Amino acid sequence: MSKNLSELSGRKGLNKNLFEELGIAAVATGSPSQENLEKIRDEFLVGKSTVFGTVSFYDFLKPENTGKKVYVCNGSACMLAGTQKDLHKKLETQFGADEIGEMCCLGRCHENSAFHIDGKNYSGNDIEKIKQIKEEKTTSLETYHVASKGTPILTSDYGSIAEYYTTFSDCLKKSPTELIANLKDSGLRGRGGAGFSMAFKIESCKNAVSDSKFIVCNADEGDPGAYSDRYIMEHRPHALLMGMMIAGYMAGADYGVVYIRGEYPESVDIISACINDLIKEKLLGENINGSGFNFNFKVIKAQGAYICGEETALLSSIEGQRPEVRVRPPYPTQQGLFNKPTIVNNVETLANLPYIFKHSGKAFASIGTEKSSGTKLISLDSYFNRPGIYEVDMGTSLSIVINELGGGFKKPIKAMHIGGPLGGLVPVNKIDSLTIDFDSFAKEGFLLGHASIVCIPEDFPLIKYIEHLFRFTAHESCGKCFPCRLGSTRGYELVEKAQKEDYKIELTLMNDLLETLETGSLCALGGGLPLPIKNAMKYFKTELAPYFKK
Repeated sequence: MSKNLSELSGRKGLNKNLFEELGIAAVATGSPSQENLEKIRDEFLVGKSTVFGTVSFYDFLKPENTGKKVYVCNGSACMLAGTQKDLHKKLETQFGADEIGEMCCLGRCHENSAFHIDGKNYSGNDIEKIKQIKEEKTTSLETYHVASKGTPILTSDYGSIAEYYTTFSDCLKKSPTELIANLKDSGLRGRGGAGFSMAFKIESCKNAVSDSKFIVCNADEGDPGAYSDRYIMEHRPHALLMGMMIAGYMAGADYGVVYIRGEYPESVDIISACINDLIKEKLLGENINGSGFNFNFKVIKAQGAYICGEETALLSSIEGQRPEVRVRPPYPTQQGLFNKPTIVNNVETLANLPYIFKHSGKAFASIGTEKSSGTKLISLDSYFNRPGIYEVDMGTSLSIVINELGGGFKKPIKAMHIGGPLGGLVPVNKIDSLTIDFDSFAKEGFLLGHASIVCIPEDFPLIKYIEHLFRFTAHESCGKCFPCRLGSTRGYELVEKAQKEDYKIELTLMNDLLETLETGSLCALGGGLPLPIKNAMKYFKTELAPYFKK
């Protein structure tokens, strides 16, 4: 990460954003032309290597994306459901092979057969209407189950804007110090995977001295199988936006950036429309409600890179740099976007703030467990009888989620990948020993993460799933650190060779590789990959034995 490039990118602020301009230049053909790149480079005073390094990284900007008209979801849930090969064949009746690309994950895990055309997502039976979709630009009528068990914080209806935002107006009448104390009482921990204290981040940013600060919503946490963030942005968008506004007031930030996955185009449109509604209600801008607090939003559409779910890579992305993970310290709350103090939190974390400041931090802390307060959204994939989004109090039995809310499995399942590609691989015999909270999962050697549940059916070879995880990491690695960049590639090469040739993997070699990834990687992409693979090797020794030396 270059501090000088951060300063250069920040010269124009967020109104004219380098990364956004690169995306706009790619709209017509799928990748920016050299002529457009030169114009952008001259305008922002950055070098050719910087612009090339950025454009060549993203799935939706790189030259290989030129001419693509339709994209097939290659996420874990769709792969395990086995729908995408047939989907691809049906798309080939309307598109040439060179016009079909890939996206990872469209968040349609509840029904699979997911694909993307002309800025819209489709899934389920939509493929049967592919000719009509192509010619008439019809949209998808997507539905999935939404329910709660316990306290409905994120799944309850919040009414009109005027009524809902009285909580924000009340916050403006109190001091940031008083609000932070209330937030500390809540015990709110980040819902993106790390489970870090939100109050600590807010206070750290508040105490930093700077002429400007930022609140960044990480809506690019694209764990295949997780669509809870998408649910909030498309069905409870004002919970997120008000959460960012309250966080901005507490930290002394005057700008909120919502960085949304390019794979979620509907979310981009809905959040943008809701921000316009707030402007009409005079809840954004200068001196809001006569409080002296100024706040505005910027929506940025990402361009296809899983690593941007890592907070420092996301900041580099907004600045138009190659999204490589930054070495810490300094931490974003000290030196983040454009080298200014910045708070980065995911969608679900921020969306909890309106409830906390309406009902009090202590009321929030009374829900869940001592160390995992509040509720958690769960994403269930298509292997459940009732797939969808469910909200449960922290500490709820995993068995209740699977059997009562999800209605059990449609077919025999041997394991569940919970918490995204870097989460734990949980065998079905562990269902009764787990509860939905950070500590329960950590104690059993797993990771709650996003709390998405992707099912692995009994007839799917686990060795193929391990290869899939290594390949996913190799493709999504930012490339900055050797353990992740090289280790993930060596991993899938080993596993592929064991399947295709007369070759057995040495257990010591695999363990050394996993240890190197775990301890030497700069971020959780390389560092988290070993967890599900270790789980597989521990709980499915018999199935994997043919691929390893005795």
